Amino acid sequence: MTTPIEACPLTWPEGWPRRPDHRRESSRYEVTFLKARDHLVRQIELAGGRHVVISTNVPLRRDGLPLANMSEPKDPGVAAYWTDRKNKPRVIACDHWRKVRDNLRAVGLTVEALRSIERAGATELLERAFSGFAALPPPADHWGILGLERGASRSAVTQRYHELAGRNHPDKGGSNEQMARINAAYRQAIQEVA
Repeated sequence: MTTPIEACPLTWPEGWPRRPDHRRESSRYEVTFLKARDHLVRQIELAGGRHVVISTNVPLRRDGLPLANMSEPKDPGVAAYWTDRKNKPRVIACDHWRKVRDNLRAVGLTVEALRSIERAGATELLERAFSGFAALPPPADHWGILGLERGASRSAVTQRYHELAGRNHPDKGGSNEQMARINAAYRQAIQEVA
């Protein structure tokens, strides 16, 4: 089952790691929110994108785009979803910067850079580049694999990991596949609570 894509609140692509608040940076982009938003939408349209959804935690205009001149939300993440010329779902998301406008700018510049590959005539390379931005199906729920409620403490995640690893490690009668799932779930959960 996939998460429905909403423009507000932010719908972050499943399987994409989030950047912790303390690791977000101030950007050097000198651009207004309005210019960054409109540039991103225009670049997606020029790339042949349809059904565009710009998902943020910024309230929406009547046309579904984020409003300019709003206070900065706690989570500055931006996820742009669209359908390409071949009707393939695409997504590019960014939460590297501390402000929504800077993340909008980063996604817009990324789409523009990918378009320049197409203009250079390297369409096979463009398809390969965009294949990494396909809207992927949701991965297995890492909290469910660990048997913990979403948002458990770091110590609870670590303790549960050690319990599961003790029972499921290949040296203890478990399998490599089980241990790989547990390791992946642990890494994802730790990133969320970091």
